[in-house]
Amino acid sequence: MAMTVDGGIATFLDLKHHEQSSLLVTGVHGHYPAQTHVPAHQHDCYHLLYAAEGLMRVEADSGEWLLPPTTAVWLRPQTDHAFFTYSQVRAHGLFIKAEISNHLADQDAVLHVSPLLRELIIALSQDSFTPPTLSRRHQLLSELLLEELQQQQPLPCYLPWPADPTMAQVCDALTANLSHSFTANDWADRLAMSSKSFHRHFERSTGMTFGRWRQQCRLLHSLPMLLDDAPIVSVALTCGYESHSAYSVAFKKHFGVSPSSFVAATRQA
Repeated sequence: MAMTVDGGIATFLDLKHHEQSSLLVTGVHGHYPAQTHVPAHQHDCYHLLYAAEGLMRVEADSGEWLLPPTTAVWLRPQTDHAFFTYSQVRAHGLFIKAEISNHLADQDAVLHVSPLLRELIIALSQDSFTPPTLSRRHQLLSELLLEELQQQQPLPCYLPWPADPTMAQVCDALTANLSHSFTANDWADRLAMSSKSFHRHFERSTGMTFGRWRQQCRLLHSLPMLLDDAPIVSVALTCGYESHSAYSVAFKKHFGVSPSSFVAATRQA
């Protein structure tokens, strides 16, 4: 099931005809107001979720993805996921048969959406409520979509979440207070373990070093503030950076563009 909102009225869509369709690709689209939370659910096929407008967070047991405009999340079959909208969102969802095989098949990821991929997603998701019929055009669009997906590389918009309850407590604290000042050594002392043991447990639980995870957490959670037009210096300080320049350097190294360029690009999406 998925939800769309029209005129303030929430409607749950029955997606069985999409998931059971014999077509390679089917799709839906919908609008969600700010602060919408769609509960955890899963699909029997691959799912490509694209936010054409607005910012949303997709949550799974293994972590979370932040989806600014111009990006989409690719989810494997049977991946439990929920999502939350920070702002008004115009979203398109595609359902792709589970038997496909490509370099994305074994991972969940956030992908850049090229102009061509964007138009293919929109075209294939135009019919929200009735099953699309097989046509040569639909078949060609579906095949081109899969070809274009092969060209997209995963983006650093994913924050893994540890299954280890002790390390999850650390991550909870870092997420709740982005400027939390505890170092890895401080956490080790608090948890009554050696620094070496803390680093080993943290990296085993998240796949990242403590420093990298904390920086990725800060940068990803700074995106809603940026897109809400908060001053960059305010965003920097809220997220634990000592200055505008320190935040901007870290942001550009992670996302490949400056914070102001990122905001400008999303406005044009």
